[in-house]
Amino acid sequence: MATRIGVLALQGAVSEHVHALENSGSQVSLVKNIGDLEGLDGLVLPGGESTMMRRMMDRYGLFEAVKQFAAEKPVFGTCAGLILMAKQIEGRKGPHLSILDIDVKRNAFGRQVESFEADLAIKGISEHYTGVFIRAPYIKSAAANVDVLATYEDHIVACRQGRFLCCAFHPELTSDPAMHRYFVQMVNESR
Repeated sequence: MATRIGVLALQGAVSEHVHALENSGSQVSLVKNIGDLEGLDGLVLPGGESTMMRRMMDRYGLFEAVKQFAAEKPVFGTCAGLILMAKQIEGRKGPHLSILDIDVKRNAFGRQVESFEADLAIKGISEHYTGVFIRAPYIKSAAANVDVLATYEDHIVACRQGRFLCCAFHPELTSDPAMHRYFVQMVNESR
């Protein structure tokens, strides 16, 4: 039976994630309400605006449901999804999901007009990966049990902690499926 991965479909480049996951051999479902989480093996939290995504998760009753899902199954957060997963967020009173032992800085590389691409070496995934950074955060610090996968200008931009994967860039906006393939492999191993 094929791996079923959901993409939180409240905001962001949802269709691009769906395409990348399907090309990586997964069945994909859009997650817009609690019932959409049933039967999924993994979940992607896409980019967008983290505060707005949190408000929408609260509005649709998804916040606690996603937190419970993450207690058992793999989650991949990209850009704003990374912020949602972090245990600490600079300049914010409290975290959102608080499932990943990292401290993040939002919009760390500047505003939208300062978006850029960078060549990244991602441990165990790709020696040359094009990271697309759009109003991107970076990880200020990570606990000892977090595996740092990539850095850019001495800032952590991708990491893994057990069943959780995150990156500060947008892997769905490249033609390289390496990050999505890696997550599908993580999900398959956890099943």
